[in-house]
Amino acid sequence: MVVARRTPRPSDKPDKPRPVLVTGFDPFGGDALNPSWLVAQALHRRQIGGHRVVAAQLPTVFGDSLKRLNALLAAHRPALVICLGLAATRAAISLERIAINVNDARIADNAGAQPIDTPVVAGRPPPTSARCPSRPCRPR
Repeated sequence: MVVARRTPRPSDKPDKPRPVLVTGFDPFGGDALNPSWLVAQALHRRQIGGHRVVAAQLPTVFGDSLKRLNALLAAHRPALVICLGLAATRAAISLERIAINVNDARIADNAGAQPIDTPVVAGRPPPTSARCPSRPCRPR
């Protein structure tokens, strides 16, 4: 049996908890601001449950946002990731329990792309459930 060991990183120290990564998007669709980024910025460098919050902005460009997110995951190795977004037609905050893995753009992104019915991640199943419980977060 072969056991692969990775080289320890500074973030692996047991006395230093891994950060919480909170992302928001840059403005798009003609808006000057994106509230998802404003919320992420407001949380940056705060402590939540003993974890430092790292805020990062994702580009509102299909494909580029996922590349940036993957780079952030590799760089920070977060304990938890919270990706915020704007759903202009919703009147309240909502948690997405299922990711459908389908790009279905109501409007074009900042590069002018407007994919319809294309996979976010090719080769992955269309529905993917959240890995953390969302029901306890819902108002009663």
